[in-house]
Amino acid sequence: MLPFSRRTRVLLAAATLPFVLSACGPSAAEGQHGDRDPDELVFASIPSEDSGDLEQDYEPLIRMLERETGKKVRMQKATDYAAVIEGQRTGKVDIALYGPLSYVVAERNGAEITPVAAQTEERGQDPTYRSYGVVPADSPVQDLSGFRDRQVCFVDPNSTSGYLYPKAALLDAGIDPERGVQPVMAGGHDASALSVHGGQCGAGFAQDVMVDELLPERGGLAREDLRVVWKSDPIPGSPLAVSDDLAPQLREKISGALRDKANADYLRENGFCAGDCRTGGYWGFVPVDDHTFDSVRDVCATTRDEQCTTG
Repeated sequence: MLPFSRRTRVLLAAATLPFVLSACGPSAAEGQHGDRDPDELVFASIPSEDSGDLEQDYEPLIRMLERETGKKVRMQKATDYAAVIEGQRTGKVDIALYGPLSYVVAERNGAEITPVAAQTEERGQDPTYRSYGVVPADSPVQDLSGFRDRQVCFVDPNSTSGYLYPKAALLDAGIDPERGVQPVMAGGHDASALSVHGGQCGAGFAQDVMVDELLPERGGLAREDLRVVWKSDPIPGSPLAVSDDLAPQLREKISGALRDKANADYLRENGFCAGDCRTGGYWGFVPVDDHTFDSVRDVCATTRDEQCTTG
């Protein structure tokens, strides 16, 4: 089964329709570029985890943005990566949390957006993370060569750590990622890891923080339930991108808040949350720009992955 069949692309496109139509606010085409000042801002995220957990994780950040901008901020549930890309490309989404690859895809497909900040796991660290290749703890598989001919869970064709970097690694191991394994698109990093744990896939890929922290903390699985047999090189952190068609003063308020205040220390010290106040398992966000994601573009060139250009 090929993951990039025409049928799959049609289904992905169709899945974006409810999301796009339900989002409020005028499209970029309906307003003048660079002067849109809506009463409500729409924040969307790629579905890396269950939407209920996602909303809970980002609730302090959303409240901080509301105070900084004086606007109501609504978190929009997205069905898949393509929905977020299309939502921001058409001006229905004002702020989006992407994976590095989905940001590159959005930018290449006409989304007028600027990446302003990216996730970092700890204060003072570079904004990077890794992809893990995982198998059940009792699996005989020891490395990627053992993925051959198995049912393998990926996340989404537009996922960086859940597809692009694993694809490059499989190719490097001499395995065709479309024909040398039986690919399954799980839809989220949590779903991919849980499918491996549950036996639906013999192996799979997911981001490090999902395997190391989020699922064990939430009781989805224990750390010893999965064994990591491959780790990617560091990947640029997932970016928050702001739509360029917003009014300059509003864009600057949003960008400044995301660069300087979207972190556990600020959110806790200013009463937006209590405890460790981590957002999606991360300490928070730090400033980045478009060049941060050049290494992702390099992997795109190496793999010649069609998702890098067509979305």
